[in-house]
Amino acid sequence: MSTAAQNILQSFEFLPDYEKHEFASEIIKRIFKSDLPVLSEDDFISLAEELFLELDRRESKNSSVK
Repeated sequence: MSTAAQNILQSFEFLPDYEKHEFASEIIKRIFKSDLPVLSEDDFISLAEELFLELDRRESKNSSVK
């Protein structure tokens, strides 16, 4: 991932929840309007794995804080 994309993601984390939702919705709309190639099943599996690992990290972090 490029530095520019990483910076966008870091900035995203500071947005209020309602703006995160609006931003994500806008990104999804733009993706569907673009000519990006369709993701393969392997791509979806990799993305899902990354997502679940991140959710596990957050869950572990939150449970250790209590």
